[in-house]
Amino acid sequence: MFEHVDAYPGDPILTLNENFQKDPRSRKVNLSIGIYFDADGQIPVMHAVRDAEAALKIGAKPYLPMVGMDAYRDGVQSLVFGADHPARAAGRIATVQTLGGSGALKVGADFIRRYFPNAQVWLSDPSWENHRFIFERAGFTVNTYPYYDAATGGLKFDVMLASIDALPKGSVVLLHACCHNPTGVDLDEAQWQKLIDVLETRELLPFVDMAYQGFGAGLDSDAFAVREIARRGLPAFIANSFSKNFSLYGERVGGLSVVCEDADAAARVLGQLASAVRSNYSSPPLHGAQIVAAVLSSPALRRQWEEELASMCRRIARMRQTIHDGLRDHVQGEALTRYVKQRGMFTYTGLTEPQVAALRDEHGVYVLRSGRMCVAGLNDSNVGIVADAIAAVLKSGV
Repeated sequence: MFEHVDAYPGDPILTLNENFQKDPRSRKVNLSIGIYFDADGQIPVMHAVRDAEAALKIGAKPYLPMVGMDAYRDGVQSLVFGADHPARAAGRIATVQTLGGSGALKVGADFIRRYFPNAQVWLSDPSWENHRFIFERAGFTVNTYPYYDAATGGLKFDVMLASIDALPKGSVVLLHACCHNPTGVDLDEAQWQKLIDVLETRELLPFVDMAYQGFGAGLDSDAFAVREIARRGLPAFIANSFSKNFSLYGERVGGLSVVCEDADAAARVLGQLASAVRSNYSSPPLHGAQIVAAVLSSPALRRQWEEELASMCRRIARMRQTIHDGLRDHVQGEALTRYVKQRGMFTYTGLTEPQVAALRDEHGVYVLRSGRMCVAGLNDSNVGIVADAIAAVLKSGV
């Protein structure tokens, strides 16, 4: 019956993480998976999350509605778009609770495939590997547009803009709101304005993935592109996740918001998003949504959460500076400054596949084969080990 089924080669990130767990070396360092670890190398439980969870009155556990918990959905809109955004006031945003950011991408992909079956999808080169898998499995042809400049460790903005300006009307353009995964290279606000001009003129459909709000320039600044797209009235899909900024990875808390032309369209879209959820996982989980809703609706808890998130960002910035200083004698120019110029949880190190393999096999330091490093996995105990290992690999001439 199943002889024709191919063996699954494994997800490149999760498989590498599994291999790390099996590595017996005591000085091994995991910089592969996109998880924030604290100064002690542990996944933190944020105090605001702990307090919100402790206050929950755990009783019956009913199914949530297909679209999710109302208080949670309102919290998503308020955080992503801003509490007083005109699109919210006009009822132009349809929001559903999803199984993390990946679930938001999947529900959105299924919706677009049903109602825009001739559209093709365009991803940045490179992008998060799962972007391609999700949209291809939904039945789309997936293409790429220029993005990362390997020579400078920066952005090919002019080439990117020209490429998007040549796309067919109705194309779906997948964009990273902030803290680009995997490169850590973002557009500035002026560049976003120029890109949104092109999206509007060419009548393209932006699908913005915002998995790291708060890990870049701040909660509001990281949402600039999303809020500007909505302000200017462009139809758009927005996927967001609370896995990282609430440290709630296993609770699978995310949201999908669709910006529509008016409230009537938003109501119809919300109904069809509910249908997409029903045919997939039927309804979202309860516990994580209760925690997020409690934090975002309480001024005291929200203030505490924002302070903790800002502290996490400062620690990442300090680790960026520390590894930059540790490599100063071994790396020059853009190959060095990218560690502090790029932002968010990830840095594209510029290491080649053979160098990445040597880093893993000879030194027990795990980064993705693309050279992507999760800076959030560095701490005072291992950053020196990592810097020395990178220096040794570079010196060996691999």
